[in-house]
Amino acid sequence: MNEYSVLIAEDDDQIAGVLADYLAQDGFRTQRVADGGAALRAILAGAPSVVILDVMLPVMSGLEVCRAVRASSAVPILMLSACGDEEDRLDGLNCGADDYVCKPFSPREIVARVRAMLRRADPGLRTGAQPQAAGFVLGGPADRVLWDGRPVPFTRVEERLFRTMAAAPRRVFTREALLNAMHQEFRDISERAIDTHIKNLRRKVKLLAPERGFIHAMYGVGYYFEDKPE
Repeated sequence: MNEYSVLIAEDDDQIAGVLADYLAQDGFRTQRVADGGAALRAILAGAPSVVILDVMLPVMSGLEVCRAVRASSAVPILMLSACGDEEDRLDGLNCGADDYVCKPFSPREIVARVRAMLRRADPGLRTGAQPQAAGFVLGGPADRVLWDGRPVPFTRVEERLFRTMAAAPRRVFTREALLNAMHQEFRDISERAIDTHIKNLRRKVKLLAPERGFIHAMYGVGYYFEDKPE
């Protein structure tokens, strides 16, 4: 048994049971709740390592829970939904989810995604020189982006986008170029979704240094990284 706990917020008892079994086999501690109100209380009270959150929950929807959690917590959230069109995925990402998986899914894939989210969420500061950009420590692929020694609460997609642009300051990346930089790991992302991720990324960065701008748009072309006053 490892030290990580996963909260499963799912009102389908069979799905929740399968997920709990697969996660337990991989060494995770699990907790199950079946409605949004219980999920929110458990997240705020129990500080799980990862949350698996169904969109369609009684009492409070998964989207409502996610928004409420994001007001005070950066806990990794994997959202599950029977709806798989682009608008639904964008809704999940806009409310602060780190990942989004459509039903039906492979339980083994969920376990792998949970592990990937934990790798992203663990500050795991490495020794030695770290690549930097305008005060951000970019680290390697398994590291978090740091600001003032603390991990920035980017989702894994936002973090990949930020690294891509920050590693080449003032280079303008088209949406297509940013999509290509996502590689196969994020093959479901569309050009429209890139805009949503960039919007969320810029909002988070703005909270770190309100007087400075880092991610900028070049109208009709794309986005670029540059440290300059707002």
